Amino acid sequence: MVDIESDGPIPGDYSMISFGAVLVNDELDKTFYGKLKPISEKYDPEALAVSGHSREEVANFEDPANVMADFAVWIKTVCKDRPIFISDNNGFDWMFICWYFHHFTGNNPFGFSSQNLGSLYKGIEKDTFTTFKHLRKTKHTHNPVDDARGNAEALLTMKREYGLKIKF
Repeated sequence: MVDIESDGPIPGDYSMISFGAVLVNDELDKTFYGKLKPISEKYDPEALAVSGHSREEVANFEDPANVMADFAVWIKTVCKDRPIFISDNNGFDWMFICWYFHHFTGNNPFGFSSQNLGSLYKGIEKDTFTTFKHLRKTKHTHNPVDDARGNAEALLTMKREYGLKIKF
């Protein structure tokens, strides 16, 4: 389960500021947290404010190439099978992770597809207007590890209580 925070709407022109990942298992005990130095001078102050960080603070974050290389190693270490990218808003989160992986490492360990947590729940409920967010236990704080953990909790609930067939 992955969640990202950015300082704008698209990768390349804007920067991914931070991201968190949680291996979905019963314990939710394997996490990754990356804080990335901006790749562009361009940023949207409102988008950056969501992350809770200032522009001065993010300027001191880590080199994105190192963070993405470390994340690739973490994925390889914790995933026993082909890793599957799942997020609350995979259209947004995926484009940043995919772009950063290809730009900085030349390869995306997740391949070329992703899964949307909200869509999984909508299918379970057979209702395109419903939301899974009440299934989170961890408060949604915009710390990407907290948010990924809450989403992973929701996915585990979908498996345990709603019969979602998913292999961990």
